[in-house]
Amino acid sequence: MSSYLTGQLDEALTSAADRAGGPPPNGDQRAPRDVDPGNAAGQRPGTLNVLFDDGVAQNSALVLDDGSTEPLTDADLTLLRSINPNDDPTELALSTGDYRVDASALPSTPISDSAVLVTGLSTTERDSTLVSLDITVAGLSLAGLVLTGLAGTVIIRRSLRPLEELSAVATSVSQLPLSSGEVAIPVRVPPAAAQPGTEVGTVGLALNEMIDHVTSALRERHASEMKVRQFVADASHELRTPLTSIRGYTELVLMSEAVSPSGRSALERVDSESKRMSSLVEDLLLLARLDEGQRGEASDVDLTELVIETTSDAQVAAPGYTWSLDLPDEPVEVRAVEAEVRQVLINLLSNAHKHTPPGTVISTALAVREGSASITVTDSGPGIDPAFLGTIFTRFSRGDTARSAGTGTANSTGLGLAIVQALVEANRGSIGVTSEPGQTQFRVDFPLSRRPDKGLYSSDTHSSQSTGEDRP
Repeated sequence: MSSYLTGQLDEALTSAADRAGGPPPNGDQRAPRDVDPGNAAGQRPGTLNVLFDDGVAQNSALVLDDGSTEPLTDADLTLLRSINPNDDPTELALSTGDYRVDASALPSTPISDSAVLVTGLSTTERDSTLVSLDITVAGLSLAGLVLTGLAGTVIIRRSLRPLEELSAVATSVSQLPLSSGEVAIPVRVPPAAAQPGTEVGTVGLALNEMIDHVTSALRERHASEMKVRQFVADASHELRTPLTSIRGYTELVLMSEAVSPSGRSALERVDSESKRMSSLVEDLLLLARLDEGQRGEASDVDLTELVIETTSDAQVAAPGYTWSLDLPDEPVEVRAVEAEVRQVLINLLSNAHKHTPPGTVISTALAVREGSASITVTDSGPGIDPAFLGTIFTRFSRGDTARSAGTGTANSTGLGLAIVQALVEANRGSIGVTSEPGQTQFRVDFPLSRRPDKGLYSSDTHSSQSTGEDRP
């Protein structure tokens, strides 16, 4: 468009130069012309004409909008004087605006034989047209890009919708509790997104097949686990009777028969090991009952009294340790099975003194935090191996290199903390552990009971230090 408009401007420039130079006499192009740059007849506004003779401006005129003329400034004449008649039309920025100018040598004038006529036309109209065209093209291009982007977005989203369904299915499966228990994966990729023939449909079909395979594997795993648990429960139940008989006959021989010192030592060892095996059988039976959901009735349990009782019992069982209590002034009650909560405290306190050397400080604290009753058992022992913390609540997991103190780990079955976790979770609680050399802390949280008149217990509690023999 710029080339086209410039070509039209050059044609108009030639016509304006012819009008300023005047018609040749008798049609003879070589005859002298009566050049009058100030002649505005037939010239459109914005036309300029200058007549130079030997580089000196003889006459100049700029046609105004009302048809009158005015001379050019000296600065404009200086710029126009440099134009070579042999060159093509060029553009200059004059004081009155931008112009397309051209110079032509006149063959002869009354003044001189070397006169040059410079003619110019304003480029305002052409430039305005090009600016409008630029704005129009830019606007249309932008609108086209926006429409293309919207159409592309709609097309892409529609084509990717099956992928979003696949992603939703995969996310749902990833959030299912698949680690243990009876597992069912109810989600599947919709049939519309699981059709062979397209890449997305092939992926959806493969995902459904993978989910079916995982579901089948989980069912077989659960069935195997149930068989193992049933076997453990049955074996533990059947072992109780012979173990009781072994202990009874051992005690009978020790009490009624005269045996040698070495024989007595062996029988006492049999009695000790039968008691340890009986304890292991009881732990296995307890876990089996928890797995089957066989539990007692829940009631309001006073944790304050329960903590005092279990800590006092632990102090009697392990007098070589320093015991302390940190209790609130008001009773703290939770809705749970009292025997199970008692077993949790007994196991944690027993674990604390079995795996630490004599003289260790063992602190039991009870507090109310954010609507939960929090029990912490902290000892100043050597700490737990960080590599063992990840599996500390796993059944039959023992940290042989951690917290060893005498026969603590040697007599451990690896079921105590597993039982603790199972009992805590059965009572809607949570348990965690932190450990470093000099401080190991187990924290158990239970949801508080609700009182009809007071609702949940307040979190404002007051602590007091006492020994295991004190009462609040």
